[in-house]
Amino acid sequence: MVRFLTHLVVSLVTSAAGLLIAASILDGVTETAAGFVIAVAVFVLGQAVLGPLVFKAARVVMPFLLGLVGLLSTLLGLLLATYFGGLEIHGLTDWFWATVIVWLVTWLGGWAVLAWWTKTHVEQRRADAEGSAS
Repeated sequence: MVRFLTHLVVSLVTSAAGLLIAASILDGVTETAAGFVIAVAVFVLGQAVLGPLVFKAARVVMPFLLGLVGLLSTLLGLLLATYFGGLEIHGLTDWFWATVIVWLVTWLGGWAVLAWWTKTHVEQRRADAEGSAS
């Protein structure tokens, strides 16, 4: 349960950061303050639901494209977020770069948290092992 909640918080924070960065860098990406929360929630939910489906489909149909699953699920999440409001993306170039920016931020954020989580738990287990050995 703790791992699930941690993953959810990381997804929300990194997705929000990715959307904010994309909106600040790209002129064709706009978001309203009120719609931002909706856009983040829809994006995270969309990625959570569509990501595994895209992965399974790619594994069966085109296994050589598995590396693109994250980008495709990010694109689908952005499509859902624009459909349900709060986020607007204009132009193919902005769609492309928004997808890359949001994917990169969420990917880096996920790896950073995984590294921190692993380091913290390894250190805790070592401390517990040393404490019980004494």
